[in-house]
Amino acid sequence: MARPRKPCCVACHPGAEYFKPRGIPLRLLDEVVLPLDGFEALRLADYEGLSQEEGAERMKISRATFGRIVEAARRVVADALLHGKALRIEGGEVILTQRMFRCSDCGHSWSMDFGADRPDVCPQCKSVNLARAEEERGWGRRGRRGRGWCGGG
Repeated sequence: MARPRKPCCVACHPGAEYFKPRGIPLRLLDEVVLPLDGFEALRLADYEGLSQEEGAERMKISRATFGRIVEAARRVVADALLHGKALRIEGGEVILTQRMFRCSDCGHSWSMDFGADRPDVCPQCKSVNLARAEEERGWGRRGRRGRGWCGGG
């Protein structure tokens, strides 16, 4: 019997749920799914340029697990690019380490570490009309797999 998967710590939310080839309606495309842990691993390894040890430490997983997640995520992204598929980012066993907030007046959104006090004002326009970003609420929208956006446990 396989050992249960340990949830990964994820600090970054994707800016979009879907990426697709231009000019082709989404309904006509095949789709591949990039789990949130894969998205975070790609961000840490390829965007921030961290080593596997540093990335694994940030995600609170082993170096070998981090390496497997990065390898699988790269394969998913390459499949989408090479074969013209839509790429959906969602799901996976994750625990969020940051909360997202959005200003209802100016639309600015930002993240803060869990455990930090709720912000009083928007850092951009100083409005007090703030809310948690929609992606943060509940278990996510219908169709999400795994623990979705909130982590939980």
